[in-house]
Amino acid sequence: MSADGLICAYLLDGQGGGTSLDWQDLGNPIPRDAILWVHLNRSCPKAQSWLLEESGLEPLVQEALSANESRPRCVEFPGGLLLNMRGVNLSPGANPEDMVSIRLWAEGNRVISVRRRPLMAVNDLKEKIENGRGPSSVAELIADLADGLVERMASVLSDLSDGADELEDQIVTTQNRELRSRLMDIRRQTIALRRYLIPQRDAMAHLSTFQNAVLDERSRGRLRETADSLTRYVEDLESIREKGAVLADELASRLTDQMNRVIYVLSVVAGIFLPLSLLTGLLGINVGGIPGTENPWSFAIVSAGVVVLGVFEFFLLRKLHWI
Repeated sequence: MSADGLICAYLLDGQGGGTSLDWQDLGNPIPRDAILWVHLNRSCPKAQSWLLEESGLEPLVQEALSANESRPRCVEFPGGLLLNMRGVNLSPGANPEDMVSIRLWAEGNRVISVRRRPLMAVNDLKEKIENGRGPSSVAELIADLADGLVERMASVLSDLSDGADELEDQIVTTQNRELRSRLMDIRRQTIALRRYLIPQRDAMAHLSTFQNAVLDERSRGRLRETADSLTRYVEDLESIREKGAVLADELASRLTDQMNRVIYVLSVVAGIFLPLSLLTGLLGINVGGIPGTENPWSFAIVSAGVVVLGVFEFFLLRKLHWI
């Protein structure tokens, strides 16, 4: 069904169940006690055409549902509400921090949601409806979808926190240069997740204060719990970000210390051999008058003198506390 833009459509019976619909059924009147949920793939032309020509939505709502990019937000209208949310991308081979957008319009007895990439939370909601355990109202549908999106973030944030802790232990015990690349990945993921979770937290908190016909008190309470969960996730991301900054400083400090030790050793070696090189260079010039040219013991005497001079320099540097 998703090949033509209609991912799923259900006529909810208000008791947790629902009847699956096709394109042809969407033009029928909605029964008094039923709720229509239409979920579309916004990248399909037929879905775009239905939104513009047959959905009956205001142009401003149509534009918001069809926009290419959007941050999480909620906007209250006289006849309903517009909600944009994001969920982690758990598709095989995808990066979880590449969060997937879902936008929905909710009114008295109808919900229209659109997405471009799949979301596991929507699949969970479809399964609940087919098993008779789905939402019984528009407010519950919104709350169930928001809960599903937030619930799947927990494992991603837990893995990210565990990765930061493991990296901290490795930085303390090893000097592997690959740690810099891993640290960069963790910080990049943290920044990407934080970019959307903060506005989504604000949107959920704002949504829970709406006083309209779409949301009831119980659903507003669930949305407040969702906002609290997002607040904890944002705090976890802040902690991971701060830990990443500390680890980056520690790693840079260790690499700097390692480089300074290498430079120090090279400087000591150069300081010891500089006078020796001057002496051997002076004795190696190709001019007349060099002493010992006729003495067969000259080389041994000069070599012994160089060794003695090198030992003397070493102890002199030790006494000066240069080494």
